[in-house]
Amino acid sequence: MTEDTANKGERVAKVIARAGLCSRRDAERWIAERRVKVGGTVIDTPATLVSDPTAVEVDGKPLPAPAEARLYRYHKPPGLVTTHRDEQGRETVFDTLPPQIGRVVSVGRLDLNSEGLLLLTNDGGLARELELPSNEWVRTYRVRVFGFVDDYKLTALKDGITIEGVKYGPIDARIEKKTGRNAWLIVSLTEGKNREIRRVMEHMELQVNRLIRTHYGPFRLDILERGDVQEIPRRQMIDQLGGKLDSTATSIKATKAGWAKAKAKPKAKPKSSPKSRPQSRPQPKGKAHAKGPRKPRA
Repeated sequence: MTEDTANKGERVAKVIARAGLCSRRDAERWIAERRVKVGGTVIDTPATLVSDPTAVEVDGKPLPAPAEARLYRYHKPPGLVTTHRDEQGRETVFDTLPPQIGRVVSVGRLDLNSEGLLLLTNDGGLARELELPSNEWVRTYRVRVFGFVDDYKLTALKDGITIEGVKYGPIDARIEKKTGRNAWLIVSLTEGKNREIRRVMEHMELQVNRLIRTHYGPFRLDILERGDVQEIPRRQMIDQLGGKLDSTATSIKATKAGWAKAKAKPKAKPKSSPKSRPQSRPQPKGKAHAKGPRKPRA
């Protein structure tokens, strides 16, 4: 974003997402459905720039005041879809959440039959930041497969693989344990394309019958029970996110308006060398400066 663009504001879809109403993708859909106004005028493009969030209305209502960004760990069970509305009427992740959490969006997705760690947040802007492949956050999975598997097959994935014209990045995979033709694998990747692990394993003639995400960047599933959700303490959230994103020069900081990229600090001017001071005379050994006036002898 150029300095001129920054002065004009942010894209309206991003502003809506940061208010916690929905994801940025959903906000773009709402705009296409002509449900969004800026300054009282219906808009039809998500490229509209907004400098004052109070000028934005959705379905005739102003945006809510930005809430403090929150992040949750959720243990997704198999059989739930990661969407707010399912056209086939299937139960969703969000149908099962306790009501006190409020409106949240997911950081990425897990497909219907996958399970394990799913991050949730009330800040759509934060969700988008954590999904970016440029962050190179490692997602780790335990994968149970059926078929003939060996280390040679898995090592070949480290350079990436192309399947039916789709290029997948480097995948680190190793055998955790093996019994006959059944094996548990530990699989780590940074891209996380749609059904990537299942498609790669199928290409290797391996049938995936269980897939559990155990890590997403610095956050772990640990002993969180199926269906349970737990808020990540704010101090830990800031430490983990800031530390990781600092290494990719996209540091994130907490602000009243939600999560935003920190501005680069201006280069500090060189300090002038301090003026030399005359050295004090050394004190005789065994004596020290008195802290106050001497008391007269009796």
